[in-house]
Amino acid sequence: MDDRDLYAGLIRLHLLHHAAEAPIYGQAMIDELAHHGYQLSPGTLYPVLHGLEKKGYLTSTQITTGKLNRRFYRITPQGRRALKGAKRKVQELFGELFHQTAQESRP
Repeated sequence: MDDRDLYAGLIRLHLLHHAAEAPIYGQAMIDELAHHGYQLSPGTLYPVLHGLEKKGYLTSTQITTGKLNRRFYRITPQGRRALKGAKRKVQELFGELFHQTAQESRP
């Protein structure tokens, strides 16, 4: 199994988290995710963004500035609810993962 498969959900949560803070666009998110160790190409990221939009978690608007076209994504109320629920589940999982790690490192 390719370990990258495990990170797909985390990438989606990153996208929702950042879209909840401010509108996002693809290249900015590729750069942001790279800071967290994710190496994504546009061919990988854009289908994820489109999928989140199709499911109703994001909405998008294309904005043209001069010759530059960018599609900005914003979180929807449905996306905010999903993110809120996911945060609870991630917090619970992290608690279990790190609690178990602490127990394993004890003599």
